Amino acid sequence: MNKTGTIDFANLKLAYTDHKDEINASIANVLDNANYIMGEPVQVLEEKLQKFTGAKYAISCASGTDALLLALMAIDIQPEDEVITTPFTFIATAETIAFLKAKPVFVDIEETSYNIDPAKIEEKITSRTKAIMPVSIFGQTADMDAINAIAEKHNLIVIEDAAQSFGATYKGKRSCNLSTFACTSFFPAKPLGCFGDGGAVFTSDKKFAEKMKSLRLHGQTERYHHKYIGMGGRMDTIQAAVLNVKMNYYQVDIENRQRVAETYSELLNEVVVTPTIKPENTSVWAQYSIRVQHRETIAAKLKDVGVPTAIHYPKPLHLQECFEYLDYGAGDFPIAEKISDEILSLPMNPYLKKEEIEYITSQFKTELL
Repeated sequence: MNKTGTIDFANLKLAYTDHKDEINASIANVLDNANYIMGEPVQVLEEKLQKFTGAKYAISCASGTDALLLALMAIDIQPEDEVITTPFTFIATAETIAFLKAKPVFVDIEETSYNIDPAKIEEKITSRTKAIMPVSIFGQTADMDAINAIAEKHNLIVIEDAAQSFGATYKGKRSCNLSTFACTSFFPAKPLGCFGDGGAVFTSDKKFAEKMKSLRLHGQTERYHHKYIGMGGRMDTIQAAVLNVKMNYYQVDIENRQRVAETYSELLNEVVVTPTIKPENTSVWAQYSIRVQHRETIAAKLKDVGVPTAIHYPKPLHLQECFEYLDYGAGDFPIAEKISDEILSLPMNPYLKKEEIEYITSQFKTELL
């Protein structure tokens, strides 16, 4: 527990102090060189990301949202194109599709993994479908082989939204190296987080990689020569410097997250619906999310005893006001709606001690039982 007697949900302070001297030195080096945009640490980070995932190219950028935009722009998404995705995710997934005036087409999720259900994708494909964007939710990848097979059959591109799954594996292969594109986020609370916004997009296609490098720099191919309409999507050098240090310890963080998740499940799996990880997968546990009835009452009582919770996500995207124009309604994606009504995230970070987890779960059981 922290000094206030409460559990820290993500423990971002310890994520800094645990490697404070190295992080400070890495940031100081950027300040000394005053190369704040596209400095050497950015190239170093991209090389580390490539080696870690196995993808041939890692293009760092300003956020996970920008990573999704870069991938969509690389395949020249046009107004009225359709991109198939899930309604159970953070809004950036479908928002980027809509931002480019394309149409998000939702497919319901699996009730155990909470990822998009591949068996329901093919029926949503039309002549306007350009891509499939599965989300590897809560740290576990979607069924990428099945999705890639559907995409190949219909000549579509797959973009893995891996904002929550960087470091996870699927059949022994890393997330971010499972499809034509993958996009991740380094938002501070992610399993691998920087100290501001940051992201990366991955591909093993050289042509797409070169195009995205240009797109993130306002479409430049050389200084003041613009081949594409692009964006200002570069990662700050300081954020790259932070990530370069944290990458050195990330595998240990993943192992500790697994330890935390295993302890949670051991203590809770007989009283509540705990997460299910498929046998071909490993998770990086971006969230540890259980399912409960009377969620708001339980969350309020846990808060009173120093246990914070979060809801990822309380309303599926097809019911959000901004997507009313798509003409979806309640009941269209019943599994996503059911999970949204029941999901509750408990504190998850690699620094949680066993006694803290025991306290969290004992207080939860007290309120539930």
